[in-house]
Amino acid sequence: MASVSSLGIGSNLDLAGLLTSLTTAESQPLVMLQKQQISYTAKLSAYGTLQNALSTLQAASAKLSDANLFQGVKATSSSTDVLTAAASATGAAGVYAVNVTQLAAAQSLAAAGVANAKAAVGKGTVTIDFGTISGGTLNAATGTYSGASFSADTARAAKSIVIDDSNNSLEGLRDAINAKDDLGVTAAIVNDGGTSPYRLVLTSKDSGVASSMRISVAGDASLQGLLNQDASGAQALQQTSAAANAMLTVGGVAVTSKTNTVVDAAPGITMTLAKTGTSTLTVSRDTSSVEAAITGFVTAYNALQATADQLTQYDKEKQSGAALVGDSTLRTIQTRIRAALNTPQAGELKVLSRVGVSFQKDGTLAFDATKLKTAFTDNKAAVTELFAGTGTTGTTGIGKQVSALLDTFISKDGMLNAATTGVKTTLKSLDSQYTATQSRVEATVARYKAQFTQLDLLVSRMQSTASYLTQQFASMSSSK
Repeated sequence: MASVSSLGIGSNLDLAGLLTSLTTAESQPLVMLQKQQISYTAKLSAYGTLQNALSTLQAASAKLSDANLFQGVKATSSSTDVLTAAASATGAAGVYAVNVTQLAAAQSLAAAGVANAKAAVGKGTVTIDFGTISGGTLNAATGTYSGASFSADTARAAKSIVIDDSNNSLEGLRDAINAKDDLGVTAAIVNDGGTSPYRLVLTSKDSGVASSMRISVAGDASLQGLLNQDASGAQALQQTSAAANAMLTVGGVAVTSKTNTVVDAAPGITMTLAKTGTSTLTVSRDTSSVEAAITGFVTAYNALQATADQLTQYDKEKQSGAALVGDSTLRTIQTRIRAALNTPQAGELKVLSRVGVSFQKDGTLAFDATKLKTAFTDNKAAVTELFAGTGTTGTTGIGKQVSALLDTFISKDGMLNAATTGVKTTLKSLDSQYTATQSRVEATVARYKAQFTQLDLLVSRMQSTASYLTQQFASMSSSK
């Protein structure tokens, strides 16, 4: 039986071209489904872009809903080499003259030198407690007191370490002291360059006059002779630095502190002292954090508007629109956010324009920080109420209201998520339709191809028969 290797070859008909045209015609439903898939995929991506813009705006709104943001206070020092300052929300505005006459210091004691830091210095139990040295006279040359008394700090319990064969050298002493964190002392070895150069130096971890050390040793006489220290009695160590409180005046009032960090000498202010000297401390309301938060909000809102414009653009020349042209979800979101920003609040200021935030002709927001500063100076509480409302659970305040509104858009159960779910459902349906339609088109084209193949074979056979008969008739004519 004759066969056809290529469609149309047997019949000399353009059956292949005809099959291609029929395939194109049958595939038109697939082309329409593909266009719909592309459109809905673009819409899904656009909703993702919109979600990001709304999330950014919600974060900016949430900042403005926090009443603590509006409690900012700034403290500045005219001489930062003398002191620096930080303010808390409770800081009161004012100007303070500060004169630092003495810095807080921790006591340091140096033991007599030994020739070998690894040699044994004796064994026993070393006990250290802290207190205040008062009265008496300090010999600057020897670093020892005469006629002084020592009053123990009863709030701090004495601590002990054991010196035995494992740690009875100067290095062992140092390491044993440093290993016991709650001892309240750090130890170091200093080489003074003498004939017995190695000296153990003990420094209290805490500064202030109440952190002077008293050391007692129960054990070998050699260890006692090295470490026993009592300002009111035997003193084996040399005081190289006396315990001292910071002393200063703030606005002419004398202030003392056991550390160089002075808290609340000026209400709500923490001063860090660096050296003796004078400085003017200025405490004022700080609007910089509020300005930054409002600027962030305005920027986020304008970015949302730009995103919305981009997602709804229409190209007249190409007669095609962006993914969300005419989208009701986006239009509703824009309308409700703008309405929330224009809703008067219950407080004194009521509207955003009173603090410099206003709508422009193109629908964007602009911010005039000068108006904010004026409003903040005149009535900080009213500015706070405008954005953060009143009370910790109140629903008033533009920051709270916009943040809550945006949550209804972008939360798991929000409007945008519902729209996104709808698009995903449609895409899934289109995928199923495409698969079913594609199977149907392939079956139809296969049927056409089978029919065309049979036609090609039939015509080929008929042409062969015609050729044979022509030859026979020609032969018969020739015989006659």
